Amino acid sequence: MKKKWKLCVAVLACGAAAVISGFGQERQQEIRKYTAFFCAPGRELDEDNEIKQEIAKITGAECEELWLVGQTADQAISSYIAGGEYPDFIEGGVELYQAGALLPIDEYWDAYPNIRNYYSDSQWELLRQEDGHIYWIPQFDNQKNESKDLLHKGEAFWVQTRVLKWAGYPEVRTLEEYFDLLESYTQAHPEEEAIPYTILCNDWRYFCLENPPQFLDGYPNDGSCMVDADTLEVKDYNVTPTAEAYFRKLNEEYQKGIIDPEFCTQTYAEYLEKLSSGQVLGMVDQWWQFYYDIYDVLDVQGQGRNYVPLPITIDRSVKNQWHVKEGSEITISEGISVTVSCEDAEGALQFLNDLMDEEVQKLRFWGIEGVDYEVDENGVFYQTKEQQKLSLDATYTASHFCLYSYFPRLEGTLEDGQNAFSPEYQPEIFFSTLQEDVKECLEAYGCQSYADMLGVNDAPGDWYPMYTHSALLTADTEAGAVWKKMTQTKQEQLPLVVMSEDFDTAWENYLEKYYECQPEVFFEKMQIEVLQRMET
Repeated sequence: MKKKWKLCVAVLACGAAAVISGFGQERQQEIRKYTAFFCAPGRELDEDNEIKQEIAKITGAECEELWLVGQTADQAISSYIAGGEYPDFIEGGVELYQAGALLPIDEYWDAYPNIRNYYSDSQWELLRQEDGHIYWIPQFDNQKNESKDLLHKGEAFWVQTRVLKWAGYPEVRTLEEYFDLLESYTQAHPEEEAIPYTILCNDWRYFCLENPPQFLDGYPNDGSCMVDADTLEVKDYNVTPTAEAYFRKLNEEYQKGIIDPEFCTQTYAEYLEKLSSGQVLGMVDQWWQFYYDIYDVLDVQGQGRNYVPLPITIDRSVKNQWHVKEGSEITISEGISVTVSCEDAEGALQFLNDLMDEEVQKLRFWGIEGVDYEVDENGVFYQTKEQQKLSLDATYTASHFCLYSYFPRLEGTLEDGQNAFSPEYQPEIFFSTLQEDVKECLEAYGCQSYADMLGVNDAPGDWYPMYTHSALLTADTEAGAVWKKMTQTKQEQLPLVVMSEDFDTAWENYLEKYYECQPEVFFEKMQIEVLQRMET
């Protein structure tokens, strides 16, 4: 069977090469070469990646992507700033702007219509800095035309499908019910040596520990605060009764041995290793932070180790807002920029502009027609089973596909109005490519997608999301300095609250240190920002 599979890969790869060889021959030219650094782990492509070469033929340029390795994002950016030398493109924000590392995109963009029209004038205004210029382009969640919400890319309480199947696919809605499920399954399967629940709190990823109280109270992901949609009042989710109940529950589960004893010391890599092992039954996390690193391993393991999200709130009277409609959020605090070290700024911006052309976007996300996907008589894109398998094969994708995944993209549907920008958002392909245990689980709950498991909510208001503002606050502002102290205090104290043998004392100690940070200064600033956003 393995020999047949390898032969299939080889045949399709040859087919791809044959198609590519004649694709864009009229546009042969000297290829401009750029470099880009992104503040995230990533996968390197093969040097002779086929679609990367084809995109280079069309655009006249290619880019070597540099990813985060062995450093935090802050450390990497600080290192670049200290050295004063940058790649041609960099993903960052305020720190790089303040260091004078970025070129003002708006001084050039009239020559690059895809860049200029990427956002509306009002959306671009959200990105304008103190000197009146715009320096970065947020790459994600720019919704073009309508598309069906299928994935849930954000945060949730996740659980393995085998746990739900064992329990008869129960309706799990509250924090108590969630942990009762994990406890019951663990007690019934002592031979599995499972990790019932783990928590990622490594560096900035500690949001997996600290911000569930806002969701438990039925608020969407404003990140740094809660906003009452009726009164526009900004609220502090860190000190609510729900926050205390949530951390008390974590403390109880830790004492019972349900929570991973290594949660507060594990690195991000160690966390992913545990998830990849299939041992972890549940956790809180954002989809993008774990899924793409573990899905292929879990698919091989099978046996119901894939994760689905649950609509957990503090009690059943609370309506959840875990999932807000795709395209509702623009992360204005960071994006991709052209740096002052780039010797060909116009060419670099042309490359960005060209990557957003629909012809190139199809290559980036769909691949090559007739090789990676087919088109039916109605113009609908689809994939054969072999094409679907190849799209998930790590060896094939490294040599063939070039997503340029951290460069800007237009999401939603293509100009034809019927095909999604990427196969994973094409409804027919989405469901057919799900692992069997996930299909069975979704169908048991009467769902067709991950988003269906939670329900889809409209954006709550024009202020949303507020984390786009808090992320812009630097330590040289009063509110930014307070925000930094609050963050440090929570990172230090909340793991201790979870592990303490005396929860009440630990919680009081946390509150004392938290209030010493003067959080009211930060929340006053957030309140002003909410009201300003509602006026514009």
